[in-house]
Amino acid sequence: MDATRKAAILLLSLDKPLAAEVLSQLPRDQVERLTFEIARVEDVSRDQQEGVIEEFTTKFRDVVPIERGGLNFANELLEQSLGKDNAGQILDSVKQSMNSTPFGFLKKVGSDNLLTFISEEHPQTIALIMSHLSPQQAAEVLGGLASNKQLDVVRRIASMEQTNPEVIADVEKSLQSRLMSTFNQQTEKRGGIPMVAQILNVADRMTNKGILESLEQDNAELVDEIKRLMFTFDDLQKLDDKAIQALLKEVDNNQWSVALKGATDEIRQKVFGNLSQRAAEMLKEEMEYLGAVRLSDVEAMQQQIVDTVRRLEDSGDIVVAAAGGGDQFVS
Repeated sequence: MDATRKAAILLLSLDKPLAAEVLSQLPRDQVERLTFEIARVEDVSRDQQEGVIEEFTTKFRDVVPIERGGLNFANELLEQSLGKDNAGQILDSVKQSMNSTPFGFLKKVGSDNLLTFISEEHPQTIALIMSHLSPQQAAEVLGGLASNKQLDVVRRIASMEQTNPEVIADVEKSLQSRLMSTFNQQTEKRGGIPMVAQILNVADRMTNKGILESLEQDNAELVDEIKRLMFTFDDLQKLDDKAIQALLKEVDNNQWSVALKGATDEIRQKVFGNLSQRAAEMLKEEMEYLGAVRLSDVEAMQQQIVDTVRRLEDSGDIVVAAAGGGDQFVS
């Protein structure tokens, strides 16, 4: 636990007027750092509190458990110690720091340079960094990693949910010192299977295929979830006419009539345009006859059609290229 967090816990252990008096005696930069830390404090254990207090003086050992913290409490302390105007300025600065994007400075760093700095890091560290990059930049970094490390990193991104902000800060500071950049911190939930799908969507075809084939050997369900997120029903508008025609042979009119209820005009025209005039009219009539359809039923039917696209791709009837790279779909 660093000194700033200890000071924040100590202030939260004091009566509010006394804590405000302490703040009023500190330099502005220290006030801002302490306010930022106070705003982040939520739960502090009794052991942590007593440990901090013992470092300063034994007379605070019997202080009641902390039940305060957050931006509102920080604002009250600032107003009492510095006045409303100054409090507002500092709190605005704190809010801006808390809402900034972790690893945002990496947007200005080329993928090749970033790869040089992180390629030898532990796979978990690489996964944490990649989960905060744009899908395109993450895909470029992934493609530059050794094949055995690619698989390990993807597994870790897929299983990642919420990361301790202190861990993120440590990794950021390490990169900052080497890249000589500045950044701000935010606690946020990143990673997971959707992030893997986004990265693989923009990765080159060979990297995409190699990762999924390797993953499928020990976790076919994970690969299925990733594939479902890599191609959505809205992506049908990117299919060429031959691919749509192949799909039409596999999907019944009653399936289309439900799925197209929640489709965009572009997708509807794509489907109707690859049917005969008579077949298109019949499909439109069937859609009208259905009337209102539950959204859950529409989404379920759309997913069935997406699964059919994947099956056609696996059988070689159509090839679904990675999103963002040239012609999206070819027969």
